[in-house]
Amino acid sequence: MTQTVGCSPAAIDIEQLGFDAGAHLLVKHALAGLAVGGQLRVIGQGQGWQAQLAHWCRAQGHALAWEGETALVTRGSAQAGRWRGAAATGHADPKAHGAVHDQAEPGWGLAARGAQVEAGSPSFAFRLDRKEEVWCDNAADLYAQAVAAQWNPDTALDWAVVFTHPPEIEEAVRQVMTYMVENENAALLVPARFLGQIHPHYREMQAALAIQLADEARHIDVFTRRIRKGENEPALSTAGGQASLKTLLDEPDFSMASFLLAVQGEGSFVHLLQFLAEYGPDVLTRQMCRLAARDEARHVALGMSHLLYRLQQEPALRDRLVRAMEQRHEGLSGTAGLNEEVFDALILIGAGGLSPQQITQGFVRVQALVQDMAGGRMARLVRLGFDRTEAERLAQLHTRNFM
Repeated sequence: MTQTVGCSPAAIDIEQLGFDAGAHLLVKHALAGLAVGGQLRVIGQGQGWQAQLAHWCRAQGHALAWEGETALVTRGSAQAGRWRGAAATGHADPKAHGAVHDQAEPGWGLAARGAQVEAGSPSFAFRLDRKEEVWCDNAADLYAQAVAAQWNPDTALDWAVVFTHPPEIEEAVRQVMTYMVENENAALLVPARFLGQIHPHYREMQAALAIQLADEARHIDVFTRRIRKGENEPALSTAGGQASLKTLLDEPDFSMASFLLAVQGEGSFVHLLQFLAEYGPDVLTRQMCRLAARDEARHVALGMSHLLYRLQQEPALRDRLVRAMEQRHEGLSGTAGLNEEVFDALILIGAGGLSPQQITQGFVRVQALVQDMAGGRMARLVRLGFDRTEAERLAQLHTRNFM
């Protein structure tokens, strides 16, 4: 293809190329450089190219005239009009000022942020379409960290380990792992409920939540495989524990659910995983809990970052958080809470044996774990702007299920 531009109309030679093989791209590209009303001279040698050009011009809204074997195409306004009234979906650079809009429009639909959306595109109803409802400024960084920190259970964990600890300690591990699986089921399902409700304009939060789901799925897998190592089956799941977790799944507000799950529940879960990473009776248990704790710490960071952002926009949210904690605690006051089997299993894991001295040591370690959990909850509440007295009171309202 040759193209000439001068005082006379711009000209191109499409040579032997047919419009069924891409010649329209050459004409389209040449016309794009002209103002509406500008003329393009087209010549060609392919069979039937004149009829093909005429058909294309009619479809695209361009005028066509002939001077012998030479076509004169006058650029029409149809294509330009196609984008008249198109909606801008935001700046392409998420770090640029004003890049992410405070309100995502239904008409933007699934378009990439920064794209021009053609007028007449369908509307999409995303329930979470306001920035303050879902945003945090470091979601992209946390997503990148999560991508870099992904681990393969088949290569990162020593599945060939031979257990040498007593059977009663293995039973304790089985009970705790059973408890952890149901908690991780909740940690997977809660963000999964909201993921499809977030407008794609807020893609960084979508990505961070999506990889969080992958983390939780991996945790469920490895904890289940740990239970079944040695052909064991899961142990006890209590009504009180499931009632506590159900309150997380029933919460309709994204920020409130993030608070109850990430800031309160998963924050405490990090301490539990660290306890098992230190006192687990075998290298396999210690490995998986150490890696899972690292993942859960990122989940807590994401929830905290979102809540800090939203509290800046809506300070009154803090009062709603208090009411949610109080109502949840009151609603669960009649349940058994953390089942005795899990508590006793943690003591046995911390003890490593059944001698009185070992049990004493295990009990002390579990009490320290409970205090660490409460201290962590209080520290996160203080960071969210609660005064220390209120934070200490609220930290004690946490359900005995830990989540």
